[in-house]
Amino acid sequence: MINIYCMKLLAIFDFDGTIFNSVDDVFICFNKALRHHNFPTLTKDEFYKVLGGNIDEMVSLILKDQNTPENMELIKDTYGRLYNESSKENSLPFPNIHDVLRQLQDKGMFIAINSNRKNDSINYFVDKYFNDIDFAAIEGHNPAYPSKPSPCGVEIIMEKLNVSKKDAIYIGDSSTDVRTAQNAEIDCIIVKWGYGNQDVWKNDYIIGTVESPCEILNYF
Repeated sequence: MINIYCMKLLAIFDFDGTIFNSVDDVFICFNKALRHHNFPTLTKDEFYKVLGGNIDEMVSLILKDQNTPENMELIKDTYGRLYNESSKENSLPFPNIHDVLRQLQDKGMFIAINSNRKNDSINYFVDKYFNDIDFAAIEGHNPAYPSKPSPCGVEIIMEKLNVSKKDAIYIGDSSTDVRTAQNAEIDCIIVKWGYGNQDVWKNDYIIGTVESPCEILNYF
């Protein structure tokens, strides 16, 4: 059967939860920062519920009714220092995702990243684990632009690469990713190995879900 998605030219990947399994180190450092300033710590399930936004949005949700500007800066600064100093030994690419990226590259696809993680942090992991992958564009969190689910990052990527909406596809794991793709008016597939849940997998907007990285290739 002919694959109706074979004409896609651009694959835009979310980073955390899609390409990279980073949640444990982020979770550990956030709890250390909260404990240091005598705020309640989070369970893993509680932490999953605040994922998807940029650092400011995450800290605001974590602190709840104590999310004053002063408290937010305290936690952000302490978390940032702890995370930068950490070994990040638990942060690794998801199994087989590297091979899929290489196969897409070999097919001549544009591969890009759109994330609410800061660019310098994305580049750190890309340089360490994906130095053979030629990412055509990386658009992380930039305070000068709105974060996901704004389509801003996706639109910058498509404009830079001169790719139309119909030729792009967004690959992510969360409801934020679905809304980002919807706001950008491009197709979206959702991976099941990330930090999303069944509500995301059943979203009417997505064109499909994948159980393993190799299944991504079926859409090209």
